[in-house]
Amino acid sequence: MKRIVGIVVVFLLISCQTEIKKEDLNKLNGYWEIKNVTLPDGEEKEYKVNETIDFFALKNAVGFRQKVMPQFDGKFKTNGIKENIKIVAKENKFFVEYKTDYGKWEEEIIALEDSLLVLKNQQKMEYEYKRHIPFSIK
Repeated sequence: MKRIVGIVVVFLLISCQTEIKKEDLNKLNGYWEIKNVTLPDGEEKEYKVNETIDFFALKNAVGFRQKVMPQFDGKFKTNGIKENIKIVAKENKFFVEYKTDYGKWEEEIIALEDSLLVLKNQQKMEYEYKRHIPFSIK
């Protein structure tokens, strides 16, 4: 009986995973802020306030990611550093490949919706992002 329950649970987990389509990749464009991080041991770290957010610019599966700091006037400050990115498909999954002068790495796109982005790095850490909502004191 335990074996059957285990098989059913695994099936449900696999079937509930969001399938990402090539046409959805443009949803990556824009400003994203980390909502929480799930560590490999299952521990979660919640982010209530983010001083920096990620800006993704993508065209034809190539572009960049840049860390930006939202300002009270609705604008953003940046240090000018951009990480080159490329979206690649491997084994029916999509990955963001990053390249800088200092290194290369990749993250698997686990979920990508209008207001949700989940990336998993090579250390098995999952980063859940929410779409940044600009604020202004004008």
